[in-house]
Amino acid sequence: MMTVDELRSTIHALMPPARRDLEALVSLESVADPSKFPAENCARAAHLVADLFRAEGLADTDLYATPDGSNVVIGHAEAPHDAPTVLLYCHYDVQPPLSTDSWRTPPFELTESGGRWYGRGAADCKGNIVTHLTALRALGSGNYPVGVILVAEGSEEQGTGGLEAFVAANPGPLRSDAILVCDAGNIAVGVPTVTTTLRGVTDVRVNVESLADPVHSGVFGGPAPDALVALIHILSTLHDERGNTTVRGLESSQRWSGAAYPASQFRVDAKVLEGVELLGDGNVADMLWARPAVTVLGIDCPSIAGASATVPAKASALVSLRIPTGTDATQAQNSLVTHLSRVAPWGVHVSTERDVPGASFSASVDGPAYEVLAEAMRDAYGRDMVTTGDGGSIPLCDVLQRAFPEAEIAIIGVEEPLAMIHGPNESVDPTEIANMALVEALFLQRYSFKRPPFSGAGKSGSTRRSPD
Repeated sequence: MMTVDELRSTIHALMPPARRDLEALVSLESVADPSKFPAENCARAAHLVADLFRAEGLADTDLYATPDGSNVVIGHAEAPHDAPTVLLYCHYDVQPPLSTDSWRTPPFELTESGGRWYGRGAADCKGNIVTHLTALRALGSGNYPVGVILVAEGSEEQGTGGLEAFVAANPGPLRSDAILVCDAGNIAVGVPTVTTTLRGVTDVRVNVESLADPVHSGVFGGPAPDALVALIHILSTLHDERGNTTVRGLESSQRWSGAAYPASQFRVDAKVLEGVELLGDGNVADMLWARPAVTVLGIDCPSIAGASATVPAKASALVSLRIPTGTDATQAQNSLVTHLSRVAPWGVHVSTERDVPGASFSASVDGPAYEVLAEAMRDAYGRDMVTTGDGGSIPLCDVLQRAFPEAEIAIIGVEEPLAMIHGPNESVDPTEIANMALVEALFLQRYSFKRPPFSGAGKSGSTRRSPD
């Protein structure tokens, strides 16, 4: 069993190959949207992930098709006799880069600047992939004290539910005693953090039609109903003057009972412009983690460039609803759809298109895995672990919780606020990769001595079968 200092030194020596692997992963434009990005980009990323983990002793790592058309990479290293099994989650697909004009560096080229590594996916979630790799390498490829299951998703950012459906249909191969979902991060660089609650999410596209075709605004403007103005009216009803969510049927006054998120720190983290107010009647933590939140992700309507003097006949918007714990995701989606239709003015025709809603999640934190994780974080970072909620959503967590109710699930990772995930100039602090790799290596090493009392720890490896 390696000491903390020995593991730390080993991981420090492994950072150059970690950077090379991250550079290779970032260069693959693995956006799981074949309408805008070639599907082979995701396929190449999946094969690279599989090759990297095969080289670390997960010899049977392979790709498996999921119902949404994406591929999940799954690999196994058998558990030693009577040892528990740990599932390591990550995803290799990324958000689109948005406007490349907003990037200071090429989005798909890992670039070092100011001590950080920039590139799309550098943190979310390819930085977590290399964190897994570095932890396993530090322990010695294929010579692990616990069973290891790798799950690398290929469509997490699209929210199409492929892996969730796959897990529900194939739970056996993924049965484990502890699950490290590495798709989150610390509340600040150097502050070891575990996320214990997640909001659910649903996206709804609302389409408004008022005319058979656009008509001349000079000849018909005035009495002719403008579809874009109708859409603007609909969207304006989703918030009150203070910015509180006002979807009919959704409670929006809940309070967060955990640690506070100082408003001054949030303004810095979110890059709120000077003089601009924060939204809502609650504090920052209430608004982030305890209450529903509506965001208009995009609008389809005539653009300013090339606009003509016509009354718009059609307009659409993509509306995203984040759902707090304790609120049923399907019921919340129904409330949103009903609201969008009921508030439409002038009798305009409204239709909606729904995605598959993702449920919220709340972890149980009083088991042996959390005890070991707290010790590992304290030794790696030199300070106590903190817990937090997250306004983001990982629907897979709820699926895993239902599939393996006795397994402990911990959400960790390298995606702290300065990473600016999903936005331009995403980056990762390499010290977070090194420290989280140390946390994970310590956890895997020490958890082998904490056989969970609730399951036949270690037996999942001996009864493993390949996914159907």
